[in-house]
Amino acid sequence: MTNHEAFVGFDVHKETIAVAIAKGGAGGDVCGFGTIKNSKQAVALLARKLARTHGKLSFCYEAGPCGYAIYRQLADLGHDCQVVAPSLIPTKPGDHIKTDHRDAVTLARLLRAGELTAVWVPDQAHEAMRDLVRGRIAVMQSVRKARQQLQGFLLRQDLRYPGKSPWTKLHRDWLRSLTFAYPAHHVLVHELLHVIEEGQRRQQRIEQQIQALLPTWSMAPIVRAIQAMRGVSVIAALTLAAEIGDFRRFDNPRQLMA
Repeated sequence: MTNHEAFVGFDVHKETIAVAIAKGGAGGDVCGFGTIKNSKQAVALLARKLARTHGKLSFCYEAGPCGYAIYRQLADLGHDCQVVAPSLIPTKPGDHIKTDHRDAVTLARLLRAGELTAVWVPDQAHEAMRDLVRGRIAVMQSVRKARQQLQGFLLRQDLRYPGKSPWTKLHRDWLRSLTFAYPAHHVLVHELLHVIEEGQRRQQRIEQQIQALLPTWSMAPIVRAIQAMRGVSVIAALTLAAEIGDFRRFDNPRQLMA
């Protein structure tokens, strides 16, 4: 990485970006540059300004809730950029004080030293499919949480389903037939049932859309290959492909499973 004139660390937040610069060469200065607004205009202006001053640049920032927009913008502008894995950033013993400025300085210094581990950045089409897959998972989690809440309520009320299998139509009919001394409990049971049933309908709609979109997705051949394993459904295969992304970035199965 010694071909770069400067290495730029970003500590990215929703509204702001703390910036630090490490000059090329092992003994070069590392200093804070200040804070800019987290906007395309501000990032573009900063990149132009730094390029005029330092020449070739390499940027980095931690993977997080702000996603890959900054990475894609800097790549489109012709700059190198890494989105780094926060869990793999080297730390010093006793270094527990974290500020935006210090985090940006640390990133710039470690980028120059080549000690950061970049994450794989999906293209926008892949990210869109992954977002849909994660939306399905979020719906399933909301259904599971509502079921747990309802089961906990029934346990506290010492109400036990006389049938065998829960969450069948018979079980739901039994839940609707329950009567309570207080109207609030009646409302609670019916609202949780509504959350569960509506969530299941949403899950079905999302799964139908996922299967409809699959033939046009770039990773459709990978999904079909995963399905060749016995017992793997199309949704399970697609979820794995969406989360893993480029399987070629792993040298061996052990690395993939890690």
